Amino acid sequence: MRDLLLPSTVEAIGNTPLVELSRFMSGKNGKILAKLEYLNPGFSKKDRIARQIIEDAEESGELKPGQTVVELTSGNTGTGLAIVCGVKGYPFVAVMSRGNSMERARMMRALGAEVVLVDQLPDSQPGQVSGGDLELVEQEAQRLTTERSAFRADQFRRMGNYRAHYLHTGPEILAATGGKIDAFCDFAGTAGSFAGCAAAFKEHRPEIRCFVVEPSTAAVLAGQPVTNPNHRIQGGGYAMTGLPFARPELIDGYIQVTDDEAIQASRQLARSEGIFAGFSTGANLAAALQLLDAGLKGATIVILANDSGLKYLSTDLWV
Repeated sequence: MRDLLLPSTVEAIGNTPLVELSRFMSGKNGKILAKLEYLNPGFSKKDRIARQIIEDAEESGELKPGQTVVELTSGNTGTGLAIVCGVKGYPFVAVMSRGNSMERARMMRALGAEVVLVDQLPDSQPGQVSGGDLELVEQEAQRLTTERSAFRADQFRRMGNYRAHYLHTGPEILAATGGKIDAFCDFAGTAGSFAGCAAAFKEHRPEIRCFVVEPSTAAVLAGQPVTNPNHRIQGGGYAMTGLPFARPELIDGYIQVTDDEAIQASRQLARSEGIFAGFSTGANLAAALQLLDAGLKGATIVILANDSGLKYLSTDLWV
């Protein structure tokens, strides 16, 4: 239990509730437990990695007092970094595709970040950020890092991403359940939350099965061809093969989810459980249902409720 008085918002990151989705699962065979990561101060699981990456860099001396921090983001990591950097006194520059929902850019600016928006490729659609769009954002982030002699938070590569979930999220779930879980599935953005939690689970009990969730049209980690990189599940599924955290020894299988499956699961979750979450949470929930309908009937499956539905009010997730 947290102390009632905290020295800053940074200390409010983590220790989120784990909730059984008993109403959503009424009449179904099995249990789904959701870790409510949208209750972090920045309304997403990415607050955890923002804190870990910055504190690791402070400890190593790589991040100097007052140095500018730059990061590529779909909005959630940027929001977490805006909070952590604001509290700790580092200027922060978020570099984001115009294809991501604008609520995120507005929130980052409100938290004191400078937000640089990068145009999408000509054939991309708003709300559907492809790997090609992300590459344009990466180029701009690299340019700004060099231009401003900044510290690059680099969520796709820095071990603080993995460590945040290996040291905290995974162990929190194990403590809440007494380790009595059968499976875990997680939508792959950077794959940091998947890898960190999976490593913690498998150290506790190797039989816990861990599954990577991807969009059905861009399941490159599963070795499938990309048929449409412009899916609607924001925050991941960029059709990128180079995800260092997606270590094969942690992966027991891959699950593909359609846009409509993710959207319908998010909407039903809000109505049945009062959990107002985004696209990728819906993808996780739809994937867990696939597992229960297939080889894991009667199992207890853990998912992350990654971020808040408030970040998607300008999209067609909510009608």
